[in-house]
Amino acid sequence: MDRRMPSNILTSLVDYTNLRVDPEERVISLADPAMLTAPFCYLSGHTLVEFNQAESANFERYVRNGGFVFVDDCNHDIDGLFARSFERQMARMFGDDALVTLPNDHPIYSSFFTFDGPPTTSFELNGWGDDLVHDYLKGIVINGRVAVLYSNKDYGCEWDYDWRNKRFLAEDNTRFAVNIIIYALTA
Repeated sequence: MDRRMPSNILTSLVDYTNLRVDPEERVISLADPAMLTAPFCYLSGHTLVEFNQAESANFERYVRNGGFVFVDDCNHDIDGLFARSFERQMARMFGDDALVTLPNDHPIYSSFFTFDGPPTTSFELNGWGDDLVHDYLKGIVINGRVAVLYSNKDYGCEWDYDWRNKRFLAEDNTRFAVNIIIYALTA
């Protein structure tokens, strides 16, 4: 799933920023202590989210100690299985009201490029046929910074394109990924 997305994002980081970028994607289990050293984590899916005890403890420790996790619902829905189960996991770890809607003037929208809120994806406009546009992102704020960024917009599939596809050459849709990563590393 989203096999080309990591390389597309890494390419954008190299093209637009001065960040030193390790060109190799690293897939780490939530229970692996190596997760605690990652500068940025990405979690996506479309099925049930159910952390075991070790995964839950590691995830919470990572987030509470300054880590950043971008979570993207590949279903592009609000009340689907992934959304309900992930939100339930976050409520268990961080409290019922932990996930808050981010305002469209949040610093994540201007950390590198400037956006007037979360960019719309092609999946919202026509990919699933529902024309449901999510005009917000949610986050869990720890010590004044977003530590968990949560999207129902399916950015992962949006950023998973073949570089020869002319539709994506018109406007680089990975620019918002650059914003997310810059925010995660600097906020």
